[in-house]
Amino acid sequence: MADAASYMSGFGNGFETEALPGALPVGRNSPQKCNYGLYAEQLSGTAFTMPQHANQRSWLYRIRPGVKHAGRFRHVDKGLVRTAPAARDEAPPALGQLRWGPVPTPDLDLSFITGLCTVTTAGDADTRSGMAAHYLFVTRSMRDEYFMNADGELLIVVQQNALRLCTEFGVIEVSPGEICVIPRGVIFRAELIDGPVRGYVCENYGAAFTLPDRGPIGANCLANPRDFLTPVAAYEDREAPSTLIAKWGGELFGADIGHSPLDVVAWHGNYAPYKYDLRRFSPVGALLFDHPDPSIFTVLTAPSETPGTANVDFVIFPDRWMVAENTFRPPWYHRNIMSEFMGLIYGVYDAKPEGFRPGGMSLHNSMLPHGPDEASFEHASNSELKPVKQAGTMAFMFETRFPQRVTRWAAELPTLDAGYVDCWAGLRKRFDPAARDPD
Repeated sequence: MADAASYMSGFGNGFETEALPGALPVGRNSPQKCNYGLYAEQLSGTAFTMPQHANQRSWLYRIRPGVKHAGRFRHVDKGLVRTAPAARDEAPPALGQLRWGPVPTPDLDLSFITGLCTVTTAGDADTRSGMAAHYLFVTRSMRDEYFMNADGELLIVVQQNALRLCTEFGVIEVSPGEICVIPRGVIFRAELIDGPVRGYVCENYGAAFTLPDRGPIGANCLANPRDFLTPVAAYEDREAPSTLIAKWGGELFGADIGHSPLDVVAWHGNYAPYKYDLRRFSPVGALLFDHPDPSIFTVLTAPSETPGTANVDFVIFPDRWMVAENTFRPPWYHRNIMSEFMGLIYGVYDAKPEGFRPGGMSLHNSMLPHGPDEASFEHASNSELKPVKQAGTMAFMFETRFPQRVTRWAAELPTLDAGYVDCWAGLRKRFDPAARDPD
């Protein structure tokens, strides 16, 4: 497998790629005999009978069939990984708005698997609804180790340093400001590029992430399909004692195999991993007055059976101009049906300029009020409303219709901000029935 990553562009399109000429059959998916002695195998991400526009599958032409990559499984210690529905004995903190400072990368030997630390779980993985939010530490590359998640797809947000993901479909490299999505069931190995990695992972139990409908916005802006990159075929033909770790039903299982399972020489289809540079997101906003809903910043959405209500939304707050007049520009005070897990990749978040730092996170659960702190309110209420560019910032949200339950690990973190709720303590009563104009 090549060290450098190379890509095809587009989102949800049918791709075809081969690492050896003629490895990809022409005109048929499963010929009686494949070239180079390869095996044909279909990987389906949806039910066979899904409508054509939503059907996801890829054909893989590989050195060994998938059954050779899964030997006799045994239970493996799942460490700090938790899966919904989380046990009630996880001892969550009392109900309220929560915020954590950045969690330092521990001086431990942590791979992508052992470095996954669950912060929240929501819904029920067995019914394929809901999600989990994980904090991620990687201090060493995986060597002859591979991972496959059958419970959901993984949306990986790198916050410090870069990560190389060697997958069945090819190589993806992701740096801070970029994301990578590994579909359910895809095998991969994670390697370091320039030092220990810290980041966030959304494990989506439900329907796969897709682009949101733009509605009245029309054909352009937000995330454009051409900016999503899918890897070209790259394969490993290596025989060495190896281990495949599978996450299934909330548990981890290990199987010993004698070779690399990343042996796909060619593939075609629309079920594949991909990456996206968040700085290519084209934001839209209010050009005259008032504050639009944060849904205009949706990069990807995992739909539910209820139209307009997502299982998970991935939302970002990137660089953008703010120009609305006679308007309170930061996010207003609000309560809503969705539960919001937020992280900060770099820069400053405009509604919380103090206390919310890169590598930090917050949780505002369904129907709990939240909004700008007292300093942000004062500044937004009294500053001159000239056009201002919010620059050098990248915050994000994993937003779900389900309550997010906090794990014991997250509840006991020393970086949990016990005084977070005090950021609103200075919001004084301003009401005066004799004064129509604001003071």
